[in-house]
Amino acid sequence: MPASDYEVTIGLEVHCQIRTQTKMFCACRAGFGYAPNTNVCPTCLGMPGALSTLNVRAIERTILAGRLLGCSIPPISKWDRKNYFYPDMPKNYQTSQLDLPLCIGGSVPLYEWTFPANTEVPASEDGIVRHVKLDHIHLEEDAAKLTHFAGFSLVDYNRGGTPLMEIVSAPDLHTPDEAYAYLKSLQQIMVYADISNADMEKGEMRCDVNVSLRPRGQKELGEKIEMKNINSMSAARRALIYEIRRQTEELDAGIAQVQSTRRWDDTLGESIIMRTKENAHDYRYHTCPDLIPVRTAPLVERVQECIPEMPDARRQRLIRDYMLPAADATTLVSDASLCSFFERTVQAGAPARKAANWVINTLTAVLTERETSLADCPISPAALADIIGIVEDGTVSTNQAREVLDVIWRTPDKDASSAAAELGYKKADSGALEELVRSVLEENQDMVELVRAGNAKLVNALTGKVMKTANPKPNPKLVTQLILSCIKS
Repeated sequence: MPASDYEVTIGLEVHCQIRTQTKMFCACRAGFGYAPNTNVCPTCLGMPGALSTLNVRAIERTILAGRLLGCSIPPISKWDRKNYFYPDMPKNYQTSQLDLPLCIGGSVPLYEWTFPANTEVPASEDGIVRHVKLDHIHLEEDAAKLTHFAGFSLVDYNRGGTPLMEIVSAPDLHTPDEAYAYLKSLQQIMVYADISNADMEKGEMRCDVNVSLRPRGQKELGEKIEMKNINSMSAARRALIYEIRRQTEELDAGIAQVQSTRRWDDTLGESIIMRTKENAHDYRYHTCPDLIPVRTAPLVERVQECIPEMPDARRQRLIRDYMLPAADATTLVSDASLCSFFERTVQAGAPARKAANWVINTLTAVLTERETSLADCPISPAALADIIGIVEDGTVSTNQAREVLDVIWRTPDKDASSAAAELGYKKADSGALEELVRSVLEENQDMVELVRAGNAKLVNALTGKVMKTANPKPNPKLVTQLILSCIKS
């Protein structure tokens, strides 16, 4: 049968590291980029007799995620031990949550702008295509990082014990594009709420992908195939495309699928079998004796005061308050830091639509050219507003302003007017400039007559002659306007 004759069911388990200064159950530093095995202690190394303490901020951030995603928060949440033997967990168990997690139910919005580029996205009035149901969100500790080589493996326990939120969807996704949009939407929400950096390249957000196929019309789900620890949205999409095709071909050939866990090899572009028939009971969960249950009511009340604006609401506000085109608003909200930069530029005095154009097109292009992130950009929102200001008052043209930006990039303490003057650009005296234009036109009467006869291209040549003579250099747009005005008069 063709793939269209099968109904695809996808569920995602997303692991997201929470932004905290310390680990989940000890006082060791949490974070990325430290020398291996330097942020460790008897507790996160699983030494006998070491006792755990709770990271309250991690619990609050998880509850905040639940509130943003419409989850219910049970009054009591408890801790469990998930038992397994593996080098990345020296205690031989992971402190996690099984039957009383912090958040239950809820849903993740699929925003229009989170779908892959060049794909057909269903239209929506508020920017949300649909909501994907969640099963629950629980909190646990991350495992250590293993790096495998040909004949040996290295383990870095710095990551072990980092607060890790697991967001478990219901089997409510049906296409690889939806899975991509789900991950992108979730990442945006985590960043907007300052819950996590959610950087998949750094392993701060990873996902396990579950997919099954069944003949269309059959109620019972097919056998679940899981692919573990996928570390990019595009890789998750590629893995699903491959796995749907693989299962389709095997089912058509009469090969029954067996519940199993597979590893996705993005280099080979295929999934590889790891083990079969893995269920929750295989881990022999039991209640953690070292940690008391959490009463959530006071934490929910505290979290309620810091619920941020979500991407869809922010998009609507940008359109309403700044009169931005929907496309510009969508581009800005797709990157929380870029959107904040835009708003600070407007607050510094730049017209909103001009600021959006500069941020979306010019600034991002410069950052790409110079391989620099927005966080490391030497151009501040106030400086960008200053640059836009000298374009608006006619001191420089848009192209000249790009040169001004380059000067300020090198010397961030310089203001836009000074940078323009350094380049020879200064707001021209209107009377002197008009006199210069009339002088050039007088010297080039043959070109003037041709312009009057309909040869508009010669206006640019006349503008060039004025620019070559003028000192300081005026705004070419203003020169062109003066030339046209003088010729018509």
